[in-house]
Amino acid sequence: MSEKKSPVFIVPRLSVMMFLQFFVWGAWFVTVGNYMFKQGMGDSVGWAYSIGPIAAIISPFILGMVADRFFATERVLGALHIVGGVLMFCAPMVVDGAESAGIFLTMLFLHMLCYMPTLGLTNTLAFHNITNQEKEFPLIRVFGTIGWIVAGVFVSKVLHSDQTALPFRIAGISGVVLGVYSLTLPNTPPPAKGKKVSLRDVLCLDAIALLKKPSFLVFIVSSMLICVPLAAYYAYAPVFVNDAGLADPAFKMTFGQMSEIFFMLVMPLFFARLGVKKMLLVGMLAWVVRYGLFALGAPAGTMWMILVGIALHGICYDFFFVTGQIYVDKAAPKPVRGQAQGLLILVTQGVGMLVGAQIAGRLHAAFVMGHETDVLLAWQNYWYIPCAAAAVIMVFFAIFFKASVEKPVEPA
Repeated sequence: MSEKKSPVFIVPRLSVMMFLQFFVWGAWFVTVGNYMFKQGMGDSVGWAYSIGPIAAIISPFILGMVADRFFATERVLGALHIVGGVLMFCAPMVVDGAESAGIFLTMLFLHMLCYMPTLGLTNTLAFHNITNQEKEFPLIRVFGTIGWIVAGVFVSKVLHSDQTALPFRIAGISGVVLGVYSLTLPNTPPPAKGKKVSLRDVLCLDAIALLKKPSFLVFIVSSMLICVPLAAYYAYAPVFVNDAGLADPAFKMTFGQMSEIFFMLVMPLFFARLGVKKMLLVGMLAWVVRYGLFALGAPAGTMWMILVGIALHGICYDFFFVTGQIYVDKAAPKPVRGQAQGLLILVTQGVGMLVGAQIAGRLHAAFVMGHETDVLLAWQNYWYIPCAAAAVIMVFFAIFFKASVEKPVEPA
């Protein structure tokens, strides 16, 4: 029997969607810390990386209530990106020194309320319109990585705008473009259309019920916990790179996404040979090694250690998060896959990143701020902590996770 193939041109169309999805995020997310320090808002950087997680906690209600039930996925996706793009474009207009941090963060928060649900919506739309998730989704998702890289290279290496407002305007314009493009994507009807609304649905309890499966519970808990040390990388690695004296820090950070391309493309081969558990473990091990390299390379600003640590992001992200998205799609019954993807966003981009961003901000204040004369030695002490945390979480996952992607959870 021949293998089923997705409709002609659907993979390229979904690839363009994924490219723009991550171009929007990559255009500003890496530069915001250095921009805020330049504008005198450095004390609020931890909150800049907390508003996204807060928005991610709220987003499952949009995914579970709206996308799964009332409106076609592409329409929800388009509306959210258009509104979010306008908000992002206007965000730097409110900045006028340190006292404007509150209103600036409010604008970013409103943007992220629109953006965070789209992470799950793009996955849901892609999975609905392809027939072979293990082979086709990594090829689609890799264009998201390319989008992030192009955004970072453009705003940092080409425009040298790491500390300016330009990245926010570029992100805003590209968000509106993606919103319009989303409306041209294949009609993806809500899987639970016509079903009566209940409190159970509003609270996404069908997806939460999947936690009764021991291995799914271990996966969700591990995903949440690993995002706590991950937040330290997202929030402060660009600042660390800048303190280490590496030029164009946002461009240097794209080396991690460049490595993502290779590992995304070879993921189908690893799936066949390693299975889901070993792939997830390799991704977690890469986190431990990365933070270890940052810590060891910090005192002397050793460039090769810092750059290798950044480049490991490809394994960190692909082997854990992309594998996890595929695992969730396989484990969840079809009617609640949107809810399940939303649950994954809630515990990772939401709870895990929120707790992690707050901890990272406090660690930075305790270990790095006020140590201008020996700042690189201070960074070494900072990076040892997420390194140890990631190692403990990896051991926990290795012991307790048992299931494989070939054993989906059946509907009740």
